[in-house]
Parts: sequence; C-alpha cells; structure tokens
Amino acid sequence: MRIRSFKALRPVPAKVEKIAALPYDVVSTEEARQLAAGNPLSLLHITRAEIAFNPGHNPYADEVYAQAVNAWETLKSSGNLERESSPCLYLYQQQMGEHRQQGLVGLCHVDDYREERIKKHEKTRADKENDRTRLTSAMSANAGPVFLTYRDDAGVSQAIEKAQEQDPLYDFVAPDGIRHTAWRVPAPDAVVQAMLKVPCFYIADGHHRAASAARVGLERRNANPNHRGDEDYNWFLSVMFPASQLKILPYNRLLQHFNGHNADDVLSALAKVGDVVDSGRDTPSKTGEVCFYMGGKWRTLAFHPQEDLDPVGRLDVSRLQDLVLAPLFGVDDPRTAHHIDFVGGIRGNAYLKQQVDAGNASIAFSMYPVSVEELMDIADAGQIMPPKSTWFEPKLRSGLFLHTF
Repeated sequence: MRIRSFKALRPVPAKVEKIAALPYDVVSTEEARQLAAGNPLSLLHITRAEIAFNPGHNPYADEVYAQAVNAWETLKSSGNLERESSPCLYLYQQQMGEHRQQGLVGLCHVDDYREERIKKHEKTRADKENDRTRLTSAMSANAGPVFLTYRDDAGVSQAIEKAQEQDPLYDFVAPDGIRHTAWRVPAPDAVVQAMLKVPCFYIADGHHRAASAARVGLERRNANPNHRGDEDYNWFLSVMFPASQLKILPYNRLLQHFNGHNADDVLSALAKVGDVVDSGRDTPSKTGEVCFYMGGKWRTLAFHPQEDLDPVGRLDVSRLQDLVLAPLFGVDDPRTAHHIDFVGGIRGNAYLKQQVDAGNASIAFSMYPVSVEELMDIADAGQIMPPKSTWFEPKLRSGLFLHTF
C-alpha cells in the first residue's frame, strides 16, 4: 500500500484538548452543540457548523458551509495550530480501560480508494457523502481521518516501534475517559517502504470521509490543466491499525412498534426462525444468538441452522434483518425505515432496557459483535454489509492532525 508522510497542521500541545473532538458522525447536532459550548476552539464548530445556528436549521444550507470556512480560517489564524517543518508520520495510541490500540497516521492515495485497494464494506448515503465532499472542498483540508485496518504485518510493526522511545507530542484523557497519546515516527521513510508489502487496507470507519476525499481529489485533478500526480489533493488523511488490535462492539436495534402485531404474535414468529429461551441474559454468548427485550423480560433467540449462506448472509445482523425485521416488523430498508433505531454498543444494554421500559420502543435486540475477520472477508469478496453492522470503539479524535491541500 502507498502511504505518504506530510507536513501536518496540528494543535499546539497546550490547546490539543480544546481543539480535538469526536468525529462529526457520532454526535447529533444537539450533542455537538453541548460539547462545543463555551469552547470556541472545538473542531465541532467546523465539522458541525450548523451548531452556530438556531436548532432545526438546515445543516446542508449554503450559510452552514460558509460558517464552517469562517470557523476554519479563524482557527488557522488563532495561533493555536502549528505546521510541521518537514513531512512526518505519527503513531497514535488510544486506551479505553484495558483495551489499547496503536495506529499509524499518514496519507493514503485517492487512486487506491478508487481502484479498491482500499476496500469498503458499506454503501454511502448520497446526502452525507455530498455534505462531506462540499466541506472538504471548501476547507481544502481533511478535518477528520479515515479509520483503516490491515492484516498484521511484522515489518510495519518493527518500523514504528521506536516511536514510543521518544517523548509524546500529545498525551491527554478526553472527557469520555479515552486516553490519547501521539508520537512522531522517527524514520518515516522506512515505514513507507515496509507498508508497500501490505496488499490492501480495509475501511473500518469513515466510508463517507473516504468517498468525499476521493471525489475532491478527482475534482481538483480535472480542474488542474497542469496536474502532475504529486499534489496533496491526491492524498487523504488516514489512521491505519493492525487488525488484531481493533475492538468491535455490537450495533443493537430498537423497534418503536410491533407493526400491527402483539407480543404473542412476535414470540410465535420468532419461534419459527430459532429457539426462544427465557434466559434472562441481555448479551448473546456467541454468533448465531440474539437477545431481545420486551414485556419486562430478556429472552434469547438462537437461529436455526442454515446451509450455503455467503459471508454476508451468515452475519447475525443479516439473519435478523432477513428473517425478522423485514417480514415481521416491516423494515424493508434499514436505511430509510423510520420505526427502527440503531444503538452503538458503547451505550450498553441497560440503555436498551430503559428505552423499552420508558415506552420509547416496543422491543430491543442485543447483537453479538461482528469480528474484524468477518469484515475483511466480506470486503475481500466485494460484498457489502448491512447498514449499522459494526461499532468501533474507541473513536478516533478529529483535529489531532490536519491535512491541507
């Protein structure tokens, strides 16, 4: 894989905690508004610029992008960012409880994305892709990195291991309890060479960011009559993690109503697709199991065996969708159905129970997490996972490193 070091624009250490922010797509507008309140340096003023307007304002309105550019120019001129004097790669470590993962921060090539050496496992939504394309183009920068993974490679690991022998550039604990530490990689050229032996990358998170970066790169290329191929717009900001280090949490489901059925109908229908047990467990113990909560009780559904399923069809999220959500609850398209909510596993199953008990949902489904190996197998097969199949934690912090072009 081709990677490239770059002259990052990055926060001065004293301001990194103020500037760095959660990715734009894991917080709602109101959550972004609350997180950025009283903190004019937060990157959320750029990545979720609609928070500058009254609640309910169209986030895709022209004035929102103008506000984002204004906030971006203000941040650049504030003296709180500094430019590296020479191209660098970085080691970025995150720690959540006992879990720790280390990724390489650098640039990936838009042609590797377009030619599918950077492999996808999800479709993008046109409105979200258009939004990030417009913002990326207006800023001439990647505000947030694409989260990539690759099958572990000893040569890459050896090439970056000396980074931790230096003092870190950043080391702080964010309000959500995640510790973020970053170092410069002392020999970036050696890492670039080592990465050439890695056959492909996989997008773990950030499909819209990757798609928008590739679109902007192509637009700039087509608009430049003197295009050479080495321009910065041909590259986009990424963090690359070895697959063995990653942690995927389940992506759970809440149904707001029974689609005209009653609770007995639901239980009878579920019994036709698997074994239903009053287990009292809120967490599946293995693939092939789904726990569900309704009527004040947790039960377990163990799907009946099915032969000859492809890698996508074997996923629990696929079997739940095909056997339960579509035929029973009328969720024909999870992307557009309005009576289903998707809940990242970081919220915990107590949240699912609370939503049902409060009357905000009629039934909750607690899923067994997809594995990184399953994700890579599906991407290798050129297939697409169902929407909301994976929830990676911890989330990358945007704003630690900014790539401009």
